[in-house]
Amino acid sequence: MDTLIQEDLSEKPYRTIEGDVKLGLLILCDHAQNHVPEDLHTLGLRSEDLHRHIAFDLGAEGVARFLATMLGAPAVISQFSRLLVDPNRGLDDPTLIMEVADGLVIPGNVGLSLAAREERLDRFYRPYDAAIGRTVDAAIDAGKPPMILSIHSFTQAWKGAPRPWHASVLWDKDPRVPVPLIERLKTIPDAVIGDNVPYSGQLKGDTLYRHATERGLAHALVEVRQDLILGEEGQAAWGAHLARVVSDVLQSAEGLHRIENHGSHTGS
Repeated sequence: MDTLIQEDLSEKPYRTIEGDVKLGLLILCDHAQNHVPEDLHTLGLRSEDLHRHIAFDLGAEGVARFLATMLGAPAVISQFSRLLVDPNRGLDDPTLIMEVADGLVIPGNVGLSLAAREERLDRFYRPYDAAIGRTVDAAIDAGKPPMILSIHSFTQAWKGAPRPWHASVLWDKDPRVPVPLIERLKTIPDAVIGDNVPYSGQLKGDTLYRHATERGLAHALVEVRQDLILGEEGQAAWGAHLARVVSDVLQSAEGLHRIENHGSHTGS
């Protein structure tokens, strides 16, 4: 079996999960952790602020890990808070390093110098991004350009308005994964499945844009509602749901391992 060996990444901004690159599937989790290194002094935030959705996607890492393990797929998982720098943004995105998140000022990000910004990128963003690139390259070299699936989570309400979806698929122009994935997710009993809600998958420069859209790889982003996956039981349940439907998509959908340029609704 062709595998990527899991590294000792205790001091690195990402972790990898060993998997068979010939499976043709790569799992990502951009906002897995709320970790801020001690030398950055919690960015001036209280501990409770770092346990909110502004710091990471609650429950997403557990779902990604269960999914990768169940399918034997490689995974790359971030190990730093999105408040340090958001790996799911392009370098020219104004929300790459946020000074204010959901109305809360992030003191450690206010007035950040260009040198400090570059240090954040070199320390967190670029190593994670490079790890994804290496994993994609390994799969392509093994003869199986991967379908890329990114796991995120969203809050159950926003500004007092409840969000009814249990899970949703975000995507841009490439329909190869999202269309069959949405269809199969709707077979989960009593599940309400969204399509490009509560966010849009049309974001120039995000992780899937850089590693999938620009390289012609089939892909989708899956959002699961946070209240369903706060504990290990819910994470395992949604990991199992996704393992079943993703396995079905891998076996039955066409063209998943072809390199095709579908472009982007962002105009590029």
